[in-house]
Amino acid sequence: MDYRIISADDHIDMQWLPKDLWQKRVPAAWRERAPKVVDTADGPYWVCGDDRWESWGGRKGAAGAMGGRRLALERGGVLEPGVLRPTTTALRLADMDRDGVDATVMYGPIVPLLIADAALRQVCYRAYNEWLAEFCESAPDRLVGVGLIPIDDPAMAAEEVRQLRRLGIRTGMFLAARVELPLWDQAWTPLWEAAAETGIPIGFHLGGGHRTVVWSGPKAADAGNMGVRVSCSTLQMDEALAAVIFSGALERYPGLKIVLAETGIGWLPYLLERMDDSYRKFLDAEEWWRVHGGLALRMPPSRYFRRQVWATFQTDHAGLRLLDLLGEERVMWASDYPHADSTWPESRRAIEENFHGVPARARARILCDNARELYGLGR
Repeated sequence: MDYRIISADDHIDMQWLPKDLWQKRVPAAWRERAPKVVDTADGPYWVCGDDRWESWGGRKGAAGAMGGRRLALERGGVLEPGVLRPTTTALRLADMDRDGVDATVMYGPIVPLLIADAALRQVCYRAYNEWLAEFCESAPDRLVGVGLIPIDDPAMAAEEVRQLRRLGIRTGMFLAARVELPLWDQAWTPLWEAAAETGIPIGFHLGGGHRTVVWSGPKAADAGNMGVRVSCSTLQMDEALAAVIFSGALERYPGLKIVLAETGIGWLPYLLERMDDSYRKFLDAEEWWRVHGGLALRMPPSRYFRRQVWATFQTDHAGLRLLDLLGEERVMWASDYPHADSTWPESRRAIEENFHGVPARARARILCDNARELYGLGR
């Protein structure tokens, strides 16, 4: 296939999943406790045990679920309750064609993280990943699924990465901002080892990471709360990036690939500068580090970024003017379909406005070649 534009961060959300996904796929012993769609007075909802999650099938005007903004599907005039466009191959491909997108990288739902029972959560992740592999097979040159990776157990996370490889899934989603065990802890070594061994890129996707935001209750719709929630969400990967670098994970595993998904890029040059400055000052305190176990790095943090990290954005005028600091090979464009932040169905116009003045070679890398090479499309 002749790829021209690849969206490196799109989505499959709970509301678009087949309502029988878990009831059909988890072992019989787990079905009563697994997520299911139940008809309520408010319409069909996902339910897991005693918890009601989010609505199923897409509802018009449900802006609160998207931070006070309309879904791209509603803006684009194609939202029909009960019609699962993002998970119906023909409809998803039609939406991609409308937007000029040749291939899509699809990050999965966040809600299953809410399952308190770790064993049930693992079963549900496995069932989702199996379904995802089958869905991608319906258009393998255009649909790139991002499997779910557990965040509460490094050994379990490593095993799921190896399972993604067995299923033929090209990459995995890891909610790095929600981990309770810090990513700089050496306990995460099994995950980094599995990712390097399999070649599976680990997508650090947004989700959580806000200290003051409230997600429910009477103040959830407060404009101040919503503004913080939406405007600051892309900056939450600063700790995760610093952790995976300063812990030495990228040094020990040069085959480890990390994607900062939906984070934007304009903030990254400053953080790279700050990390490099910290590293130089650490080197100046050689005696202190000798007593405290030494540094895990052999080169400045920005060099690890330029070797092993990628970042995605939708619109980022500031970031595209700092490509000399980031490296054009580290950046990937995305439409964020079908979310409220998405440029769909006006991505062509958004690209032309955002990429004004960007050289043709850099434009081709960011819009297509980086993602094509990272995810092995066209092989």
